[in-house]
Amino acid sequence: MTKEEKRVTTDETDVTANREERSGKQSNEDNNVSGLPRVENDARNDSAEAQEAKPEVKKRTKRAKKNVPIGQMHIQATFNNTIITFTDSNGNVLVNSSAGACGFRGSKKGTAYAAQIATDKAAEYAKTTFGLTKVDVYVKGVGLGRDSAIRSILNHSMIINSITDVTGIPHGGVRPKRQRRA
Repeated sequence: MTKEEKRVTTDETDVTANREERSGKQSNEDNNVSGLPRVENDARNDSAEAQEAKPEVKKRTKRAKKNVPIGQMHIQATFNNTIITFTDSNGNVLVNSSAGACGFRGSKKGTAYAAQIATDKAAEYAKTTFGLTKVDVYVKGVGLGRDSAIRSILNHSMIINSITDVTGIPHGGVRPKRQRRA
């Protein structure tokens, strides 16, 4: 006999209470197949604790709309592609586009039409997003897109302050080809 059973003999109410406790303990132990101590969890409490444990996610604030009325347009025209870049006065990039980014592939990227489409796309975005109205144009390279890119800027009613050619010029250049033997 256990100590509880000896104590229970004195009072009838205690006897029934102890029997219920023992029967409850036995049923819990019978259900626990793994042999490990049983831990009762409330699903609602777990979810509340999990929410408290998660770090708070910061809400992203919208970036203030940058207004740049005067900027620069850089055109890099190669034989294979034309890259258009709009920057602010300090040279920080606002928008860029290229013939390849507009969906042209292969030899079509180097055409004047592809340069015009790339310029249209970049100029429209620069004008609507940043309010760009006046640009200084810097042209680099010898590709077909040089002139068509400048002409397409005028279609977007942007004022061109200046056009500067910044194509690299070799000073001494690369090593010359070997002399031909006669």
